[in-house]
Amino acid sequence: MASTSHRALRLLSLLEPRRRWPLRDLAARLEVSERTVRRDIDTLRELGYPITTVHGPDCGYRLDPGHTLPPLLFDRDQALAVAVALQTAPSTVFGLEDDTARALATLHQVMPDELRASMESLRLTRLRNYWEFPAPPIAPSALTAVGTAIRHRHVLVTETLRADGTRPAPTDDDFEPARRIEPHHLVVWAGRWYVVAYDLADDQWRVHRVDRMRPRPTTHRFAVREVPDNDLAHFVMSSHDRGDTPADWPCTGTARLNLPAHVVAHWAPGGSVVEDLDPEHCRLTLGAWSWAGVAGILATFDTDLTDLHPPELIEACRRLAHRWGTATKPTSPATDDPS
Repeated sequence: MASTSHRALRLLSLLEPRRRWPLRDLAARLEVSERTVRRDIDTLRELGYPITTVHGPDCGYRLDPGHTLPPLLFDRDQALAVAVALQTAPSTVFGLEDDTARALATLHQVMPDELRASMESLRLTRLRNYWEFPAPPIAPSALTAVGTAIRHRHVLVTETLRADGTRPAPTDDDFEPARRIEPHHLVVWAGRWYVVAYDLADDQWRVHRVDRMRPRPTTHRFAVREVPDNDLAHFVMSSHDRGDTPADWPCTGTARLNLPAHVVAHWAPGGSVVEDLDPEHCRLTLGAWSWAGVAGILATFDTDLTDLHPPELIEACRRLAHRWGTATKPTSPATDDPS
């Protein structure tokens, strides 16, 4: 009976993410006969899962959506994935600490002993990488508004916010008028949520920080467009004007690099800003815990640096150059002690 229950649980986990499974493929994945798969399908139906038989030359089964299901069942890997996701979600979405804690407690109560022990071993301590500075958590309402617009293909009207979440007044220098965009994809990178969207004002693709947006939904639908870069992650990382702002580090400096903006944007750490100067040059603003740290990151781009600011950064570069120069000098051979 335990083997049958375990197999039925695996069968259910296979049916959930896919629209339809051919019978022979299910039998192959479960390493049982097609007759056994049919019996397990009947078992799941008796438990209330709405599994439909798909007729035709390549018959199979699918789990219908939109029905009230019995309590969800997770296999071991699914339960651990949910536990990890619940513990990492509050770092990027504001106000979920209590909700995720309650969800973890509920999941913990219904897990078998073996899974509960595995979950306990995955209780995470959140550490911050010194070279990555995630954005402040975003409001669930903004994330929901953007996600819903993507799902329904509805145009969004967005207002650009400052880094502190305030909206500039029309008389302020950093004020930008509201824009109409077609949101196509959500991407998470370096602890930041970005939306890849087609801007209707200037007819081009752009990347927007969701935490820097105040989205207003509309009912105006748009057609799917082909994203200019088939690799969404590459498109986001190589977009220098994605709305990033300098992170709050103890030391922040700038330099002019002899590299294109899209190259530097791809490899710059989170919390840095890349400004496009011309096709072959850009300005990078970044921070670190020390001036030597800022200089060290700049050195990783392996290109000429000019127009450095502030003076503390220039002095740090001189100190590092001296240290590196000393390190490359050949050491004197040891001499025998005549005594």
